[in-house]
Amino acid sequence: MRKRIIPILIGIFALAGIAYFWLKSAAPQTQSSSFESIASTPTAISSHAPEVLPLANSPLKASITAAGDYLVRQQLANGELAYQVNLLTNDRSSVPSYIRLMGGTSALYTVCRVAGDMIYCDAADRALEQYLPNLLTDPEHFKGTCLYTNGACPLGGATVTIDAIYKRWQATGTVLLNRHDLLADAVNSGYFIVSMRRPEGGFYHSFDPHFAGTVDPNYFDPTFNGEGVAALLQLYEMTGNDFWLEQAHEVNAFMVTLPVTEDSGHAYAFALFARTDTLSKVELGYAKSIADLIIAGQIRSLNPANSSTATTTKVEALSAAAQAFAFADADHEWLDREIKTFITFVQARQFPANDCNFDLTKDMLERYSGGLFNTCEDPSIRVDGIQHWVDGLTMYLEYQGMEK
Repeated sequence: MRKRIIPILIGIFALAGIAYFWLKSAAPQTQSSSFESIASTPTAISSHAPEVLPLANSPLKASITAAGDYLVRQQLANGELAYQVNLLTNDRSSVPSYIRLMGGTSALYTVCRVAGDMIYCDAADRALEQYLPNLLTDPEHFKGTCLYTNGACPLGGATVTIDAIYKRWQATGTVLLNRHDLLADAVNSGYFIVSMRRPEGGFYHSFDPHFAGTVDPNYFDPTFNGEGVAALLQLYEMTGNDFWLEQAHEVNAFMVTLPVTEDSGHAYAFALFARTDTLSKVELGYAKSIADLIIAGQIRSLNPANSSTATTTKVEALSAAAQAFAFADADHEWLDREIKTFITFVQARQFPANDCNFDLTKDMLERYSGGLFNTCEDPSIRVDGIQHWVDGLTMYLEYQGMEK
């Protein structure tokens, strides 16, 4: 009797399985939006190792590691980085921006790659663990993940979060931090960036996550559009997902119709476009216009009364433009002398150099060596100045390495 029942049961299960799959295939399929479709695409694990450009063997590496040493020396036990300090008075009374602090974290990962020393990556990991809790996710009110700082979610918070994770990926080859999937954070930050696109092009620059959740159409930061495009390209490089490249191209097509500014983020985006995809003649022309505008203000920029922090962004923009031109087989040698001029100016503000002839004590030099003070009137060391200095010099050494 049992022998007869077993074949019957097998037949019943087989017929049930066939019926299930027939009904499933016959059921109507709902169409989701392109944003929802891309959100379901598994991109949490990078499919390949990072490809980094070789660095030229240059004394400038010492300036990069000195900046990293300053950040590590000033780091608190909980991972917090020094935001701003007046080197003459030791005054630290300022309202920290988590955008700039996350930028300092990103710089530490770059120093780690340049120096080949995990002490900087370990310090950056401690800082990242300090700032990751400021990432905010609220699916009922907005898409993706933002970096909450000073009462809102600025677009630059998402872009710098992606940048820090990208720089860590370049330095270590991994997107895991104590089993935490950092690439998932980066991808969700990318969804936030995409959700902030304006209908006419570009981005909204600030979002209020409180209560209903609304964008601020009147808030504008001159760096956010370029940084947004660069972040989308970093996601494309990490994930290999064409969605991010398409979004970057769409926003960039709008940006090249706008008046030219000294936008280091946009220059960096052009370098990423040239390295991972292509640059059109229009885009190359726009990148050259950025470089020309920066160089046109050279004499004023090198005035000792002016900001070394601002000048670090010029080094960053020109080095990125040089990379873009080199990748695109366009004329680029003319930029080398200009970049060196700006580097010389900033080096005069990196301790122990002291072009303002401050009366420095041994204690000051021990505390602040490697830091960049801003002006002779404002001898403050800011974390964003360190970030742009490290990024700019590293891109310049990459450019020199390409030439060799």
